[in-house]
Amino acid sequence: MPADEAVDRAAATLKLLADPIRIKVLWALLQGESSVSCLAELVAASPTAVSQHLAKLRLAGLVKPRRDGAFVYYLAVDASLQRLLTEALGWQVPESVPTSVSS
Repeated sequence: MPADEAVDRAAATLKLLADPIRIKVLWALLQGESSVSCLAELVAASPTAVSQHLAKLRLAGLVKPRRDGAFVYYLAVDASLQRLLTEALGWQVPESVPTSVSS
């Protein structure tokens, strides 16, 4: 059984990734460095929304910024995230299984 601390970190990471825009942004950054405006166009979201998602990913240590004059470019920190996203994108919850639990 994994240690409680490791389970808590894994749960926090999966919770952070449980957003379609963040998954798309992270996938794009795993392909290479990009600016907020390019990411916004790629994921069909506003630059403001993308910036907010990048801030959360940066605070979690999943992406890092690089400043070049007035521009900021982002890059995914850990290529192993691509394996996690690839697995998640390939695995589907059957329609007969509820995706939320009611109390």
